[in-house]
Amino acid sequence: MKRFWMGLLAVVLSTGMLRAAEPACSGAEPVRNVILLIGDGMGLAQVSMLQIEQQYAPTAFDRAEGVALITTRSANNRVTDSAAAGTALATGHKTNNGMLGQTPDGEPVQSMIARAHAEGRPTGLAVCCYLQHATPAAFYAHVADRGDNPAITRDLAASGIDVLFGGGRKWLDEASPAGVSWLETMRRDGYAVAGTMAEADTVRTLPLLAVVAEESVSDDDMRAGYLAHATRRSLELLSAEAERRDKGFVLMVEGSFIDWACHGNDADELLFLMRDFDSTVAAAMDFADRTPGTLVVVTADHETGGLTIPSNEADFTRSESGLNYSFSTTGHTGTMVPVYLYGAGADRITGVMAVISGWFITALGGFLIALAVTALLLWGGWIAVAALTALCAWLLVRSHLKTPGLKEEA
Repeated sequence: MKRFWMGLLAVVLSTGMLRAAEPACSGAEPVRNVILLIGDGMGLAQVSMLQIEQQYAPTAFDRAEGVALITTRSANNRVTDSAAAGTALATGHKTNNGMLGQTPDGEPVQSMIARAHAEGRPTGLAVCCYLQHATPAAFYAHVADRGDNPAITRDLAASGIDVLFGGGRKWLDEASPAGVSWLETMRRDGYAVAGTMAEADTVRTLPLLAVVAEESVSDDDMRAGYLAHATRRSLELLSAEAERRDKGFVLMVEGSFIDWACHGNDADELLFLMRDFDSTVAAAMDFADRTPGTLVVVTADHETGGLTIPSNEADFTRSESGLNYSFSTTGHTGTMVPVYLYGAGADRITGVMAVISGWFITALGGFLIALAVTALLLWGGWIAVAALTALCAWLLVRSHLKTPGLKEEA
């Protein structure tokens, strides 16, 4: 099948990027740690709502040092779901709606978390929903149906992820093939298991499974600052372990409930969740400020709700006409979503993320090779230099296509 990649973005956000993203001839700071924050369902209108309601006081999003846009269609639908979008974010492979961690023909694909783990790098997930939900599951599971929670739980237990914060105890309490619960299986595999944030705060060694809810994190915990707390705790544990191993780490954080508020067309709840996500993003950026080599990437899997912010009056000559938060759907939309970058490597990614098909890149490479050889043999001079330069660029793009990345298209 055709696989679409987002060039530099794919390289910088794959775990292999920790070396590949460092320009050979520049003094740019190399990327060592990656913190990927996903605002599920968060489009530009949701960010704009936050800025407006903050009276345009600076938000964490305003601290971004690089900004880009990405398109969001899946392999079989112009409007993606979180499973296909999460798979694209995690692996760089487009798939069908409803599928996790595999291509439309069922081929398993490796996520950035899995690759980091294979390279001995500490890894973590911190989410508000249950850990088996579509977006977090895209970073470790390989199933054809996002609703297959027993199979997803099996893949979670086998993932080897070092730090896990979220809900989902309901499925972890089910029996594993070992004759005990999956929770007990993971405990026997060495996980420290915490049932509350207070318990998680006492853990000093990895791996940690902090499963703080039967399904999704409670409203009380959310209003107590759960997500920022889980993010800071994850960063403390992962950075200590990364220092011990002398390697970088990868952490994915999801503001899961932004999507749910938009599905419900609930502007008040959305504003609370955007403020909560903003404080979480700020915690990640603050960590990057004191930890050289850390790249913070903030994006979304898709937009939900079709949020617009129209004026209350058609007469734009007035000094202030008020505004309204208006949803057009209870579902997802096909609009582009933003990417905000901060820290090491943030200035290397800008613009609208283009998609390139593998067959086109291969054909282009063949043409450039032929052109370079012909130029060297027959013409020489600047034509040969130009052809060789283009060939080098092709080789760089081709190498990017082989590296799992943030996203081809969510």
